Amino acid sequence: MTRADFVVRRVGLLASLAGPVPRTGTALRDLGLVADAALAAAAGRIVFVGPERELAAAVAVAPDAVVLDAEGGAVVPGFVDAHTHLAFAGDRDEEIRQRLAGASYQEIAAAGGGIVRTVAATRRASHVELCSGISGRLDEMLLAGTTSAEVKSGYGLETAAEIRSLEAIRDAAAAHPVRVVPTFLGAHEVPVEHRERRERYIELLLAEMIPEVARRRLARFCDVFCEAGVFSIEESRRILVVAREQGLGLRIHADELADTGGARLAAELGARSADHLVFVSADGIAALARAACVATLLPSAAFYLRLGRSAPARALIEAGAPVALASDVNPGGGLSPSLPFAMAIACFSMGLSLEEALAAVTVNAAYSLELHGEAGSLEVGKQADLVVLRSTRLLDLVRVGVPSIRAVVKAGRVVVRDGRLVPRAA
Repeated sequence: MTRADFVVRRVGLLASLAGPVPRTGTALRDLGLVADAALAAAAGRIVFVGPERELAAAVAVAPDAVVLDAEGGAVVPGFVDAHTHLAFAGDRDEEIRQRLAGASYQEIAAAGGGIVRTVAATRRASHVELCSGISGRLDEMLLAGTTSAEVKSGYGLETAAEIRSLEAIRDAAAAHPVRVVPTFLGAHEVPVEHRERRERYIELLLAEMIPEVARRRLARFCDVFCEAGVFSIEESRRILVVAREQGLGLRIHADELADTGGARLAAELGARSADHLVFVSADGIAALARAACVATLLPSAAFYLRLGRSAPARALIEAGAPVALASDVNPGGGLSPSLPFAMAIACFSMGLSLEEALAAVTVNAAYSLELHGEAGSLEVGKQADLVVLRSTRLLDLVRVGVPSIRAVVKAGRVVVRDGRLVPRAA
């Protein structure tokens, strides 16, 4: 009989999200619900999930096992945040005030603000300072139920600073419960010192930065901000092709501020994810669906940037594209680390159902990061990453400001209890 060293009992409703991935179309609504359930794990991996009445016959619970009482609440998979920018220093509070007063993202950038302001602060930051900032932001995400996350570089924009950022991501992740997937985003912006000769910076990316990141194995993916005034379609293609040749997976910031064809490029190159997509065209939507490229939508970013519109989530789902949601945590336009907050906006401003939103922050987000064999659903063999709610009402997840989470579990260890981080045992 299988032994377990961790058990969750008295689960009123368990959403397993078990089954094939990625989820598309009507399959996004299938949560794999189990009433009166239990879950058991051994060495951090799930060995049983199902009705509690079947637990005793399937699993031998070790005498010293940790037993978590869900007290009749619901259990869902730990959330997976597929797009974040945690590796930065400084803040852009004054710019946010300018935006509240009516300034646009483009106007702030043209005045010397935006990404380049964070670049200056990040270049000045030490490895220790960057690690501390990343760790603190991961804490905030964990408290909101995120157990796995992608983290991008992109505020260094020179070889040494990008390497330092990626090393800080690596080292912060090694000491933190949240599982981190690192992404190289050296093509986040053309730095000020290269603006008169932008080709020089692109050559630096192609000949030095991407090969060095790949050689050191500091990133799983490479991303590009493909947007008017940042990197063109042709420039983005060149960068992503070299990244692919160096063994990196591909992601792309696409069609956030205008339809530039980024979604079509993502499909053409076999990118794992195309992100933002606020202005994606019908052709772009169709291309993503054909390529099974994940459309990672960032409703919190559109909200905080005051874009006045959202990505066409319903059109993407109806076309058969896999859809994920992410927080876009960053110093200028992603101010909330909470995926439940992103879910709330997706449901009430973008037309997703609660079930679709939950699938989008679990199974589909995990697929976009190539973590679907480990995370995103509650199935035997996967890591025991889960969120315990205070009631069986899954809608409590989108009641912003309500403390709906009772506990968060990462790899079979309780890491959040009653709104507080649980210290790791010495």
